[in-house]
Formats: sequence, structure tokens, C-alpha cells
Amino acid sequence: METIRNPRVMQQTVREYLQRGHSIGFVPTMGALHDGHMSLVQRCREENDVSVVSIFVNPIQFGPSEDFNRYPRDTEDDVAKLAEAGVDILFMPGVEEMYPEGFATYVEVEHLSDRLCGRFRPGHFRGVATVVTKLLNIVRPARAYFGRKDYQQALIIRQLVRDLDIDTETVVCPTVREPDGLAMSSRNTYLSPRERKAAAVIYKALCRAKEEVLSANGTFAEARVLMEGCLSAEPLVDEVEYASVFDPETLEDICSRDVTIYDKGTVLLAAAVRIGRARLIDNELVDITGRQGSRRS
Repeated sequence: METIRNPRVMQQTVREYLQRGHSIGFVPTMGALHDGHMSLVQRCREENDVSVVSIFVNPIQFGPSEDFNRYPRDTEDDVAKLAEAGVDILFMPGVEEMYPEGFATYVEVEHLSDRLCGRFRPGHFRGVATVVTKLLNIVRPARAYFGRKDYQQALIIRQLVRDLDIDTETVVCPTVREPDGLAMSSRNTYLSPRERKAAAVIYKALCRAKEEVLSANGTFAEARVLMEGCLSAEPLVDEVEYASVFDPETLEDICSRDVTIYDKGTVLLAAAVRIGRARLIDNELVDITGRQGSRRS
């Protein structure tokens, strides 16, 4: 595995591969790699001639009181995992390479960035959109891979790729979960053993809401009540930032709508909670097409 730290060297290396007709797949990460990341890496390797993984903890997507300085970092372990997985190139730039003195250009996707997590992390998705745009311009991949756990992030990236005519396919892969349903996340390492056990309530709440949405007489509003109640009943949940039913394309809360007249076949159940030092997010896409048909008949 080749390790590259300089963006210009990365661009030149990519240019040589493209001139030889190779397709490039790309997995952008902030390191602290777990099985969820590695599932993206595996798919990237299967679908492309050359696999590139980046590790860069992006400072401009963290707010002043957020966890940039203590974000999990284990470069040695990450490098070993990627080498064992057969990754071709590890791109690992420093902050000074990505944001040199005088840097003054940012990318912002309106509307989608203001909802869900954007309400609680102002400026976060501006930082995400900026760094992803830079990385896609540097690596020039045919395909870039993202996890569905970060659904809002993936949706925003798809929008910016479309709006800015970036020639990359965004591939969103299924969430990888622990045996008790907790979505894998680098921030899970913040949890104490008791908090880790309690965190399983997030997926439990999503499952209860899914059952409600799919039941014969279920409503979006009741699904939200079930989610909020399930999460709030766990003593170690310090805060429920949001837990509701959303339009998967616009991220609008749709709990005021009647499920029988909702005109899209899929809804997004999503939640964000704080447990101890960790802010955890999760979601489920639910196909309600058949259920809508049964209610109308």
C-alpha cells in the first residue's frame, strides 16, 4: 500500500492511473476505522481497479465546543487494517496541506444542511461539503463510498456532486451494526460499558417506530411519540435532539401528514441522542408502498 500525504502528489498519481484507463474508487474517512468503514473498503475494491482511502480529521466540520481534539485517532491500527484489506493508496494529508495559509473558499449546500443534525451543529455540513469537494477534486474517483448511518451527509454530498457537475458516482452502503443493533461509529469508543449497553436503545426505538409506520392503523405522529418515549425512558440518555419521521429527499419532518396520502414510497426514521460524552445518530429507511396500498383499499 502506498501512502501519500501531499495533494499534488496524489493528483499526479491519480492522473497516471487514469491515463492507463484504470477506474478509481474512493472511501473518505476520519480514521479510527471499524467494520463499517471496512465494509466500504471491501466494496470499493470489488468495484474498481484502484482503491484509495483517505484519513483526515477535518477541523472545519467541528464546532468550537465539539470534540476535534479528542476525536479517536489510531493511525497505526488504521494503516494495518487498510494494508491487510489490500488498499492500493492511503491518502493522509495534514491540515496545512488541505487548508494552506490564505484558504478562503467554502462549499455550502442550502436547505439540506439546516435540518436534522444541521440544527444542532451549525457550520458542520459546510465543513463536510468543503472537504469532500476538495477530496473528490484531488482523487477524481469514478465512485466514492459512504455509509447510510450518516444519511444526511450522504444526501448532501449527492446534491453537491450533482450541482457542481463532479464526475463521481456516490455509492451509499448499508449501515453495519453491532449484534444488539447499535450502528458502528468511531464515537462509540467514548461510551463507558454501562453507556454502551444503554446505547442499544437507539436502534430499539427505530424498530418500534418502523413497526408503527407499517402497521395497519399506524401514523407518522404516533411513530414519533413511540421513538421519543423509548429514548427518553432510558436513564442514561442525556438528551434527545431529534427523533421523528422525515421525507428522505428533503429531510422535512412529515409527522403532520397522513400516511394514507403521503406521495412517496419511502420514509426516513432518524434520531440523534447524547449519551455521556457521545453524540450518536442512526436512521432507518422504511418502504411503505405496500402498506399505503392496503390502507387505501
